[in-house]
Amino acid sequence: METIGAILRKLREDKALLLRQVAAATELDSTMLSKIECDDRLPTKQQLEKLTKFYKADLNEMTASWLADKIVKDLMHEKMALRAMKMAEQKITFNKKAKI
Repeated sequence: METIGAILRKLREDKALLLRQVAAATELDSTMLSKIECDDRLPTKQQLEKLTKFYKADLNEMTASWLADKIVKDLMHEKMALRAMKMAEQKITFNKKAKI
């Protein structure tokens, strides 16, 4: 599965744009954008939204991929990660039904 950084890099390369062009258009630092594309750091939600809008990508898909990367980063070395994820899914479903 591709990371959000790889997806963003592919979107940029598919449009034949340089990092500095995207950085200027989105008002992001080109060094930070490079780190995001190389998976050295995750974008903030605001940065992700700017980039998604710039590339005219699907915000729901991009956000889901970004959230997945955040979860993986936080939990990948935890023995109980998958169990915790299943419990979190159940809690989210319950809370949505209860409208908490």
